[in-house]
Amino acid sequence: MLVEVCANSLQSAINAELAGADRIELCSELAVGGITPSYGLLKLVREKVNIPINVLIRPRSGDFTYSDDEFQIMKSNVKLCKDLGFNGIVSGVLLDDFTIDLKRTEELRNLTEGLNFTFHRAFDWLSVPEKSLGELESIGVDTILTSGQASSATEGLSLLKSLLEKTENCTIMPGGGVKPTNVTEFKTGGFKAVHLSGTQFIQTLNTSPKVSMNSLSFLKDDQLAVSNVDTIQKVVKAVK
Repeated sequence: MLVEVCANSLQSAINAELAGADRIELCSELAVGGITPSYGLLKLVREKVNIPINVLIRPRSGDFTYSDDEFQIMKSNVKLCKDLGFNGIVSGVLLDDFTIDLKRTEELRNLTEGLNFTFHRAFDWLSVPEKSLGELESIGVDTILTSGQASSATEGLSLLKSLLEKTENCTIMPGGGVKPTNVTEFKTGGFKAVHLSGTQFIQTLNTSPKVSMNSLSFLKDDQLAVSNVDTIQKVVKAVK
């Protein structure tokens, strides 16, 4: 069984390789479901880690529908990952009715030119997952990462097994809440790959800072935080 680790830093990637993982999904900011890592992180991980690495191509948090500019950023990052010699990419694009944006997803798939392509957990938002499986297979997606449209893969096991039975040439990779105490459930269920972060929190400061830099108000799936022209104009006018 292939074990893929979602690594959010150089140290996480090094630890994944040290622990015997077969592959890494490299990203940043696990708290928002992951976004594309910086060039510096990509370059250093590529230099220091020897197991296959797939890179998350997601320009921001929030939903999986993207503007033309955002999609251009995604395509540029795919090219960067190819140039750096990564094993594959992890990505996907949806329409606002929770169906696959097949045109854009296929464009990303084609840009990989033979690299591994995983359709990420945007799959868990799809309104018709079984039909979507066939669509993704038709454009050559190698792997689908999904929790079975539940808060954890164990809770979504029924759909995961249904997808596994229906797939013809795509690996169904359970992810979300996979841990040592339940991973054998997926192996005995016939799955060929699992995905986990395996994270722990390490204390970095002896005392808590006076002001938190985290903001829960920015964590939204259906809204984007965008700088407002009117607000900024008023501030500029007030001080210029």
